[in-house]
Amino acid sequence: MDTFGTPQTGRTVPTVRPPRLRPGDRVRIVSPASPPSREGVARGVELLTSWGLRAEVGEHVFDRWGYLAGRDEDRAFDLNSAFADPGVRAVIAARGGKGTYRIVDDLDTDTLRRDPKIVVGFSDITHLHLTLWARCRLASLHGPFANWRDEWSGPASADALRRALMTTAPVTLQRDARESSAAVTVDGKATGVLVGGNLDAIRTEAGAGLPSLEGAVLFLEHRKGTGLGEVDRALTQLTRTGALDGLRGVALGQFLGFDQGPDAPAPGSWGVADVLRDRLTRLGVPVLGGLPAGHGPHPPTLPLGTQATIDTTTGTLTVQPAVV
Repeated sequence: MDTFGTPQTGRTVPTVRPPRLRPGDRVRIVSPASPPSREGVARGVELLTSWGLRAEVGEHVFDRWGYLAGRDEDRAFDLNSAFADPGVRAVIAARGGKGTYRIVDDLDTDTLRRDPKIVVGFSDITHLHLTLWARCRLASLHGPFANWRDEWSGPASADALRRALMTTAPVTLQRDARESSAAVTVDGKATGVLVGGNLDAIRTEAGAGLPSLEGAVLFLEHRKGTGLGEVDRALTQLTRTGALDGLRGVALGQFLGFDQGPDAPAPGSWGVADVLRDRLTRLGVPVLGGLPAGHGPHPPTLPLGTQATIDTTTGTLTVQPAVV
């Protein structure tokens, strides 16, 4: 059984792992953040149906309110309805974007604790993963959205998502030297519960809904917004608030858009690997960079909330399944 310490109480709390999906199970697609395309969701429903699952779409998935998929209360309603329906065995986000952080305080996590089910998504959905872990120690999946595009996700991504949902096989990611974070390594091996996701979302939750990371392996990925300073500010804020105290290791995924195109660093100046190295090496824990997980094409599906091991010698991250 995976466990995670709570320094406030000194108790060890077991990870809650929902049952794996089986043919005939119902899967609910929801939009906690920004609105998806109808064509993409239709393709997602088709894919899930091809695995023998019964895919259905939440009431407010295609709503629009500014840059959000409907008003806060409606997006929270769709999530809570899925959590409360005993026939729904998995909840898959249609898209990331913006807005999940606005509704996490309105979620009925008590219901989900009593009847655990699989939750899938990434990017802005990191807010949901962190909330579910903090409140009910629910293992979940950092995986692709139901707003499916074959040219972006592809057969390998589909198969990885299917295996993570429907089997109890562990997941192993291999370091890819082509990723910008691959240049960041602090030698060693570390084992702990894998927590994390999008760096900006984790920074936003600091001081609010961010769970203790003591004893964890922290997974980080990010896509460029304003530049290198945003990575520096986020990691510095997490360090200054003490959020990174007690970490056992760091697993670095994709940091996209920083070292390519017209904004690529000039020769001799810092790139994103330099910022990551400067901020993370002082933590004194193993760091494995170069994992091909994040906002890039053909994303893998990565369990969160279960025991993981990073090994810089083999260049691997191995994670136990999120389901039983």
